[in-house]
Amino acid sequence: MRKIKFVNGEYYHVYNRGTDKRKVFMNDYDFERFLQSMEIFNSTEPTGSIFERSFIKPQLRRRTSKLVEIVCYCLNPNHYHLILKQRVNGGISEFMKRLSGGYTKHFNFKHKRSGVLFQGKFKAQHIDSNAYLLHASSYVNLNNQVHKLKGTSFRSSWGEYIGSVPTDFCKKNIILDSYLNLDVYLFL
Repeated sequence: MRKIKFVNGEYYHVYNRGTDKRKVFMNDYDFERFLQSMEIFNSTEPTGSIFERSFIKPQLRRRTSKLVEIVCYCLNPNHYHLILKQRVNGGISEFMKRLSGGYTKHFNFKHKRSGVLFQGKFKAQHIDSNAYLLHASSYVNLNNQVHKLKGTSFRSSWGEYIGSVPTDFCKKNIILDSYLNLDVYLFL
């Protein structure tokens, strides 16, 4: 049983790495597939497989509520970091079950392997203060620099935060609004 209890409206740093510290992202397609999985499996409704969904025209897909809000992420060759906010009861656990299971199935099929891909259950830390949230978001967004990764051997939400990637994949407002108001905190 997991020691941490996930609470709606709270933030969590979620992470895991490959079994035996193995690579879990072998190429650009693997990174993109994991990101696609993060988007598609984040639904309160059953989603089926990404392959099955590819046959449904985008305009016919139903909009559903999300299990979690994705605040930021970093995908490194052998591990990942996410900051998630739980939106519904059991949201983080269900999201991670779908994400890990779906991606593992894809990875094993594509790379002609079998067995577990990730090292046990995902790990999670409750983010219990705004200061910790700001620190954790910097750590996650720039985790590739912690590991001195260059080029395309990682994916991070940092580009979205600084405006060089024009997407709204992450819910950035909680972080960006805090930094916009940081001068208020510095002079108290």
